[in-house]
Parts: sequence; structure tokens; C-alpha cells
Amino acid sequence: MTSATHAPTAGPAGEAQSADSPAPTDPVPRRAFEIVLAWVESRILTGELRVGDQLPAERELARLLDVSRAAVREAVRTLQAQGVVRSTVGAGGAGGTTVTAVPANALTRLLRLHVALANFVVDDVVEARIALERLSIRLACRNARGSDLAEMRRAIAVMEEPGIDKPRFNDADTALHLAIAEAAGNRLAADLTVAIRESMRLPLLEAFRYVHDWDALVDTLRADHRALYAAIEGGDPDTAEALVEAHIRSAWRRLHPGILGSTSARHTSP
Repeated sequence: MTSATHAPTAGPAGEAQSADSPAPTDPVPRRAFEIVLAWVESRILTGELRVGDQLPAERELARLLDVSRAAVREAVRTLQAQGVVRSTVGAGGAGGTTVTAVPANALTRLLRLHVALANFVVDDVVEARIALERLSIRLACRNARGSDLAEMRRAIAVMEEPGIDKPRFNDADTALHLAIAEAAGNRLAADLTVAIRESMRLPLLEAFRYVHDWDALVDTLRADHRALYAAIEGGDPDTAEALVEAHIRSAWRRLHPGILGSTSARHTSP
């Protein structure tokens, strides 16, 4: 484990500056804690800070960057919320702030909030989801293990339950698509799929209220899911890709008016 204590400041493009270098001039002055964030980010991007490395101690980092210790603490709290670092308290070298691998739930949380605030157009989210799920299902056809297939069957069995309510169906639907993403064996694709699917959970549930024939929609989705599973089990990536795109687009056409309605109501309500 190493501690990055060299190069006190980061330039506007993330370039390291020595202690004797003149301070860069930013078009918009940054707040003190943002200077700390930029310093950490630049070193992660250049590989000077890696998972398991410790940041300099709070007092030392404040001195290096010529900011207050309160600014360092605020930056660390921001990085913790993003899942980039974790802080522990301990005697000697046992404590400190350590760079961690960003967990999937941190990415999910950020994306969910941005979608809820309409920073991403929902149509764009759907197109990104299609691209990811085409990749995931192609890889799943090649890489799925017996345990992955069993997880998919469990989710499908839940959705086949007679009289299943909408939240339970939606959760099982999500579980199936996440099981496919996990079976792909691509960690980034799986984490992004989780983030996008979770970001759409509440809009989808709200859209279900606008579906006039719920039973017919459920029957269609069940048939789609069985076909997806059969293609994966049979190792047929071309068929699987075509099916998953058709499945998402078909469901989106039926649910789109409801999602637009729920979004409009949310943004026009006092």
C-alpha cells in the first residue's frame, strides 16, 4: 500500500504541478474542496493513485494544497459518497483514507438521481439499455453457467405466478435482466445495466398505472422472457440479440405514454 504525497496541486487538465510551479489560473475560481477533489481525480486518472493506496493525512494534504483541513474533510466526504474512498480510524498506520473500487450501488445511486431529475432524456436511457443488453445477452449465450441459468429460471417462475402484482412482477423482471448481465461475465456491462435498470424502476412502476390491459402485457412479457431464456440456453447469440432488442422496444412502445405522463405530472406539480 502506498501513500501519494508528491506534487501538491493539479493543473486545469489534471497535470501535476510542483511546489515551485506558479498557481494555474482557472476561468472560474474553484472552491477549496474542489481543489482537493481535482488533486485526487488527476492522480487516479494518471495511475499515481490506485485501489488500496492511501491519501496523505488530512493535515498534510491541507498543507500541500494550501487549503483548510475542513476543505479536505468536505472533499473526502464527497469522495466517500461517490464510492471512491473509504475512511477508517485506527492507531498508527491502521487508519486513514483509502482508495477503493467504486461499488455498483454508487453508480446506480448517481444515475437514478440524474434520471429522476430529467438530466437524461428517457429515450436516450432506453437506447443505452438496448446497446448494453445486446452485448450482455450475446456474452451470456457463450459464458452462462448452470447457476446463472438457474437464477434466470427462478425470476421467470416468479413472473409466471398467477395474479402477480405489479411491483413483484417488475422486481422479477429486473432480476431476470440482471441475471443475464451477470452471466455475461463483463463487470462493467453488468454494473451499467444494474444502474440503468434501477434508475428506471420507479418510472416503470408509475407507467404500469397507465396500462389499459395489464394481463395482455404480462402475457407478452412472459413469452418474451421464455424466448430469451431459450436462446441463451441454446447458445444462439444472434437470435438472443434480436429478441432482446425487440422485447425492450415493444415494451417501451406500450409503456412510453405512461412514463411521459408520470414525468409530466412530477415536473408540473407544485
